[in-house]
This record gives sequence, structure tokens and C-alpha cells, in this order.
Amino acid sequence: MAADRRIEEITNRIRERSKPTREPYVDRIRLKGESAPKRTALNCGNLAHGFAACGPTDKARLTGDATLNLGIITSYNDMLSAHQPFETYPEIIRQTAREAGATAQVAGGVPAMCDGVTQGQIGMELSLFSRDVIAMSAAVGLSHDMYDAAVYLGVCDKIVPGLVIAALSFGHLPAIFVPAGPMTTGLPNDEKARIRQLYAEGKVGRDALLEAESKSYHGPGTCTFYGTANSNQMLMEIMGLHTPGSSFVNPNTPLRDALTREATRRALSITALGNEYTPAGLVVDERAVVNGVVGLHATGGSTNHTLHLVAMAAAAGIQLTWADISDLSEVTPLLARVYPNGLADVNHFQAAGGMGFLIRELLSHGLLHDDVRTAWGTGLSAYTVEAKLGDEGQVVRVPAPAESGDPKVLTTADKPFSSNGGLRVLNGNVGKAVIKVSAVKPEKRVVEAPARVFHDQDSLQRAFKAGELTGDFVAVVRFQGPKSNGMPELHKLTPSLGVLQDRGQKVALVTDGRMSGASGKVPAAIHVTPEALDGGPIGKIRDGDLIRLDGEAGTLEVLVDPAEFARRPNAEADLSGNEVGLGRELFAVFRRAVGTADTGASVF
Repeated sequence: MAADRRIEEITNRIRERSKPTREPYVDRIRLKGESAPKRTALNCGNLAHGFAACGPTDKARLTGDATLNLGIITSYNDMLSAHQPFETYPEIIRQTAREAGATAQVAGGVPAMCDGVTQGQIGMELSLFSRDVIAMSAAVGLSHDMYDAAVYLGVCDKIVPGLVIAALSFGHLPAIFVPAGPMTTGLPNDEKARIRQLYAEGKVGRDALLEAESKSYHGPGTCTFYGTANSNQMLMEIMGLHTPGSSFVNPNTPLRDALTREATRRALSITALGNEYTPAGLVVDERAVVNGVVGLHATGGSTNHTLHLVAMAAAAGIQLTWADISDLSEVTPLLARVYPNGLADVNHFQAAGGMGFLIRELLSHGLLHDDVRTAWGTGLSAYTVEAKLGDEGQVVRVPAPAESGDPKVLTTADKPFSSNGGLRVLNGNVGKAVIKVSAVKPEKRVVEAPARVFHDQDSLQRAFKAGELTGDFVAVVRFQGPKSNGMPELHKLTPSLGVLQDRGQKVALVTDGRMSGASGKVPAAIHVTPEALDGGPIGKIRDGDLIRLDGEAGTLEVLVDPAEFARRPNAEADLSGNEVGLGRELFAVFRRAVGTADTGASVF
């Protein structure tokens, strides 16, 4: 089915807007694709360095120009559950390449930090910037120009967007993203949230909290709630950078290993030396970007992708805006309810029909572009399947189930949970902001109340513990933007604000910081831009100012006389405490160079 008229209109305006940047980008990757890599053109010393550590067979193959060489970019580390499974992947990939008469080498590693570990800690101030570090690290690995294609091993929040930016910077190379999969289901996410709130109220101790957290995050794989990590995997599949059906298969299973071997073979089959040359820069075009945004809305995905998708698109010369994202939200029905906008986890989503069911539903209603180029071939309809393990250990695919296995988790486009998507852009005299409404009850989406202003999340926490946050209020937490301190996530606030909301108070959050994919039941206007340090109006708000956050109408206003508000000076904050410690001093250049949230908060 052809794409819906409204989808086509938004896609066309993105295409027209992007022509001055997209067309030169495509010309560059086509020119590079015609000439590289040709390893025999390297000087003998260069080439000898490139295969010095290889075994005899690989060394002999790399001496010539006809053997394919696959570059592996890995985010493996064994401290983080999501990335620990990647330890064995390089050997699986190397062996599979050898069996196909090719070679594979780890081109480089990239850092992988976990927002779950750094939440509310100093290290979180490096989190967003790690995306651009990852892109640069991968670029260093691929700069040796020894490779005919690349596979990218990454899962979580900033890792996949950083790897995509790198893959598009090397857009002449075919790219396949290889996931590790989610951990098996542990303590239900709503029970974990309940214990967190009890701890915030002082009703349970640290032992009970740690026990609950350990039962939630209990083994290898991604966290099972639908945050940025799992939104990443959805995006890679719906944008055609995964093999079909591979996003949400658990780690350390025969099917997971079979999918990794298959991805290796597929990467080798789409190089410039074959008949299906599929450069990554042509896979990710305007249609693929729109498909990604639609998928994000249809699943109630992470607010972080209002930053990441803009930055990822820019790496391919595509100019995506928050207005595009907002308009696509109005077109896209919400088809999935996975925590925090439901009780299920991502394993339940997979069992209910997963990505194959979701993609088929969206395609059947013209909400996705089917006429795209993917790493798997032509047409997104090839992804309306479920991957299974065959009798001989190979991947076999069957059509996605005709009906959802659980309509409370995954529904049809005819019977959506909501007529529009889970993300919305807010506009008003405070600036532009993003809100995730899919997890917020309709009666909680409009809050008009006095402001309580804080310059960091710890100050708000102290006020909560002292019992000072009484009555209805809008918490304004500013000087949390990328220029101020790297735009950390402010999840530490979620339990406290949730407690107050449950007590019957009307509460909301307005911040130039982030909340990510775990944005929950409290309405939160996040990513406010311009940020306070950049002279944004959020810096003019004072305690007691009446603020109206309307998640339905898409507005964010401070209800103060316009002339008086314009005359106010912007607040100042002492940010010297954010400049050193745990590596923050190394990122001063990032804080100075970073762009605005609505342009991706990127240093590029």
C-alpha cells in the first residue's frame, strides 16, 4: 500500500528542505563507493600493518584484492548487562566470514556507558556527549579503510545513535546493526516503580530497594522496560538496518547466535564487490527517517530520540525538525503499551507479535513507506515476519501472527490505544519542549499551577524530603541543558513527583534537561530550548509565576504580563561544580561547542 497522503506530505517537505545537504552527501558516498576499499592500492607497509596479527589463512586472503573484509565495531564491556553478550560475537562473526571465504576484523571498540548506573550521579553529565564520542571512536576504527562492509554491535541509549552517525559518516560502506537482545523478564516494572516510591517516602529501606532493583535487572541483556535502549532496537529494524525479526530475541540462545551468523553473511553479500551493493547512506534516506519517527510514535518510544533522530538524520544530510516529529505524531496511532506506558515489558511485546506485527499493521494503513531500500533488500514488507530457529540451526522466517497474542500489549491500527503518538512538541513563551504523553493519564496532561524553581535536581529532592512541596506546583529545574552540564537525565525526580501526584497534588516538571524513555506518569516538559544558560526564557521564571503546561493542546506558557516578563533579567547559576570530576573537565570543549536540543544537541 502506498503511504498515507499526510505521511507523503511530511516526507516531501523534509526532502525539499534537505536538498542542499542531502544531495552533496549522496554524491560524496557514491564517489567513495566507486573507489574503495582497494587494499592492494595501499603501500605494502600500510597493508602489512593491517593484517600483521592475522592467522595464515586470513593473512593470505587479505593480501589480495578480491577477498571481502568485514569491519566489526563493538561496544562490548562486561560491566553492563546489555553489552556483555557481545563478548563472543567477534569470534562468531570471524568464523562465519571464514566459512564464506572472507575475513573479519574488530576495527575498533567504542565506550558504552549506562544511564542506569549513572542516574543521579556525576557521570550522567557525560552521557549525552558520549554519543558523539562514540561516533568519533567508530570513525577512528574505520579510518584505516581496510573494510568492504561493517557490522555494528551496540544496544543502549547513546551507543546506537552514535554508531548510526558513524555508519552514515562512512555511508559508502554497507552496514548491519547486530543487537544482543533483552534480558528475560524479572520483577514486573510496575512493582519496581512501587518500591521506588515507597523508598522515596521512607517507608522501606535501602535493602528492600536494592532487592527489587536486582530482581528487575538480573541477567544479560537490555533492561526490559521500553526506554531508549529498546527504542533503539525498534528503530534499527523499522529503518532497515537490522535483519528482519532480530530486535528482541534474548541473549545466549541458539536463535540469537543464528541471527548473528546470518547478519554476517548478509553484510558480506551487500558489498560493492557483489551484485547487491547497499551503502548505508542510501538505506537511511528521508523515507527511512520518517519510518523511524512513525515507529517511535506507534510504540510510545523514548523522548531521547527527539535529539538522536535529528542528529542521526543530519549525518545523512537530512534536516529533520521537531515540527516534523510533532506532525507525524498527529498522524500515527499508538499501538503498543509497554512500561512505562503499560504494565508489560518488551518480552511481552515480542510474544504478542513484536516488530513483524507492528510493521505489518502500520504498512497496511499506509503509515510507513514500503518502497525503501534496506540492508535486507528492497521493501519494508520483508520485515512483517517473525524469526524462528530451523531444524538445522538456521534462521527461518514465518509471517507475523494474524492476531495479537495480547491485545492489551499490542493492538491493531483499527483499534489503537490512542489516535495519535506518544510524543508531542510543546510551544509557548517558555520556548520549545518535548512531552511524552503516552504514559500520562489524560486527566493529568494539563497542569496550571505556580512555579517552584530549582537550579539542580538535588535542591528539589531536599525540598521534597523537608516536606516543603505542598499544594499544586510546576517544578522548574533549569541549568540542566547541554551547555550547562551536558543535559543529564533527571530520573531521580520521578519517584518524588510521583508520590506527590498520588497524594492528589497537581504537579508537573519543566526542565531544559532530559528524562529519556522512562518518562513516566508525571507530565514533564523536557528539552526546553533555548536552555537557561543560552538566554532562554526558562531563565526568567520566578517562584510563584503561574505556569500552564497543556499536553493536549501542545503549549507551555508562563502566565505573566508579557512586557514585565520581557524586562526581567535571566537568572544566573554557579556551574563551577559541574566542570571537574569524573572526567567532566575533559568535556569542556563539548559544552562550549554543543548545539541546541532541537537541532540534536550535537557537537558536529
